[in-house]
Amino acid sequence: MSKKKHNPGGIVYSTNPDFSFEQEQPAEEATLPPAQQRLKVKLDTKQRAGKMVTLVEGFVGMPADLEQLGKELKTKCGTGGSVKDGLIIIQGDYRDKVIKWLQDWKYNVK
Repeated sequence: MSKKKHNPGGIVYSTNPDFSFEQEQPAEEATLPPAQQRLKVKLDTKQRAGKMVTLVEGFVGMPADLEQLGKELKTKCGTGGSVKDGLIIIQGDYRDKVIKWLQDWKYNVK
């Protein structure tokens, strides 16, 4: 395989002095209503020096809505955490509480 970076649009050279290459912007996913979301809640200790974290994954929607849901869950648990790569990470074992709150908010939870 070639190590050279290829232009995704297929344009190599243009003689037009006013030409400017425009890349397509990825379309943002609309946030699904809570009843259509399928969230998974897990307990994880991998690559965290043995410390437990509660993971919530499977959220489909805009990153701002994911951040808001993560903030709500962290506030309810009274603990720290973060939102990275489509995952909500909550420090500690709060699976039961998180599942209860998500079901109260009409999310489908496994």
